[in-house]
Amino acid sequence: MTSLPVDGDMLEQVRGLRDEMTRFLSEYRFGMREIETKMSILREDFENAHAYNPVEHVTCRLKSPDSIAEKVVRKGVAPDLDSIRREITDIAGVRVTCSFVRDVYRLFELLVGQDDITVREVKDYIAEPKENGYKSLHVIVEVPVFLSTGMVRVPVEVQFRTIAMDFWASLEHKIYYKYDKHVPSRLTDSLREAAVTASELDARMENLHREIHGVQPDPSPVPPLRALPSGGPSRA
Repeated sequence: MTSLPVDGDMLEQVRGLRDEMTRFLSEYRFGMREIETKMSILREDFENAHAYNPVEHVTCRLKSPDSIAEKVVRKGVAPDLDSIRREITDIAGVRVTCSFVRDVYRLFELLVGQDDITVREVKDYIAEPKENGYKSLHVIVEVPVFLSTGMVRVPVEVQFRTIAMDFWASLEHKIYYKYDKHVPSRLTDSLREAAVTASELDARMENLHREIHGVQPDPSPVPPLRALPSGGPSRA
């Protein structure tokens, strides 16, 4: 089989696009690492200063080029890197799984209170869960990344949730994937019931934790954040 001659100009153009996308994604990878490092420092500081670790684990994910392309089409974003950088803010994601609900808010406030962090958006799905029962605290932050070419500010989506919330969300994702988002009503009803059970478990485990450490169980709910579209966080 005879191979077609390679167009040198076309090859250079394709390689240029590849290199540009690699540099683009690297910015988000570095931003993700900055947040991961900040959470690691907070976790170690808590262990040293308070003999307590509020962070169960931290996971990171970077959207693939295909996933970014699908979101560009779905949201009607112009297919250029400047528009993608401006309109899509969850290319880099960090998930912080905490022991208790109060740890979620405490770590959130410690992160966004740092001088180099800029809050772009807060969505408090713990105070106001989604209709299907989903609970988590989402925040889009910008973090400075210092490259050889200069400083860039990179948006990173950070999700804070408890172990119970994370377990529920993982199961919900698997169910929706299996049924291609067309989940039978009996399962969605069961998921909502399971979300209530998970919330009750969070409250019971936190009260047990407080009792073990000689602190009276607190019957009052955790004061939720006001989910602001921009600017810093405030408490209700």
